[in-house]
Amino acid sequence: MPLDHPLNSLGFAKPPSETRVVVAMSGGVDSSVVAAMLAEEGYDVVGVTLQLYDHGAALAKKGACCAGRDIHDARRVAEEMNFPHYVLDYENTFKEAVIDEFADSYLAGATPVPCIRCNERVKFKDLLETAKDLDADCMATGHYIQRMVGNDGAELHSAADASKDQSYFLFSTTPEQLDYLRFPLGHHASKEQTRELARKYGLALADKPDSQDICFVPNGNYAAVIEKLRPGAAEPGDIVDTDGKVLAQHNGVIHYTIGQRRGLGIGGLATPLYVVKLDVDKKHVIVGPKEMLTTRTIPVREINWLGDGAFDDVAEHHISVKVRSTKPPMEAVVRPLSATTAEVDLLTPEEGVAPGQACVFYDNDSSRIFGGGWIWRGY
Repeated sequence: MPLDHPLNSLGFAKPPSETRVVVAMSGGVDSSVVAAMLAEEGYDVVGVTLQLYDHGAALAKKGACCAGRDIHDARRVAEEMNFPHYVLDYENTFKEAVIDEFADSYLAGATPVPCIRCNERVKFKDLLETAKDLDADCMATGHYIQRMVGNDGAELHSAADASKDQSYFLFSTTPEQLDYLRFPLGHHASKEQTRELARKYGLALADKPDSQDICFVPNGNYAAVIEKLRPGAAEPGDIVDTDGKVLAQHNGVIHYTIGQRRGLGIGGLATPLYVVKLDVDKKHVIVGPKEMLTTRTIPVREINWLGDGAFDDVAEHHISVKVRSTKPPMEAVVRPLSATTAEVDLLTPEEGVAPGQACVFYDNDSSRIFGGGWIWRGY
């Protein structure tokens, strides 16, 4: 093979036919289009779908992934586009690495983001290793995020379509994983562009709805899942104000999140009250006025740094951060305390910052993502 062979679309100096790529196929339109597109380009495509949880309750559920109907849809795409497809049973791994922590975090009064842990601990860890075992040159996914090659190697960048950008859920991707991963949809201007490709390839799922909520939580009922996993978790207790005065009763701390206003059963007050803290040990849901939700300083740990140089090489990083997936990044000063911990000072105070959520780092002047960490105390 000549050393000066032009780079193919996945960045390898060889023909697509000699480039093996494992495509992580969830059964949705995005990963299906990635697989079909690469197959049409002539790559040696291998589709892999993970069965992550008991799909009995999810067979008829719209907006799920990695179970039942979705496995069938992924297999059908592979048949139509003529590439091999494998289904791997990762139920035990998924339960241990994602579901158990989800339940325990809620019981500890946090608000977890299991989709991040799934990418970090299952898809980009175990599945990535499986791809290497299959002698694949890289692994491709249907995530809306961009991988660009900079002076110091692969960089993570926000998707071209800000409304579909999934950077908040992928901040924990390590530099080593980023070297191996590819995200062919990140440059698409809109989701409709992806659906048009699905129609071009004749895929029956071109108009399939996007996945919604957490895949293993039927109908968005978090509390029911936690009660099933941790019997007795929904123990009743008191709703109290910040002085400890009992205002009402609740039927389990797991039913509440920081910033919640509705469903408190407290009426007739001149000032609306919000959940400002959860005390699991005392079984207290603590409420207060809206201004008590406002914070400027956020402690962050388990930091995954994707910037240039070591994270703690400097005293301050003047960047932007996102503390909730649905809100835009805000300017901040990030002060490293160690290689993996920091104190984040927001230039503009933010409401409802909750432990268990991610704090993702963004460059102020470009689309680059510098990683992020986990908020471990939001008040």
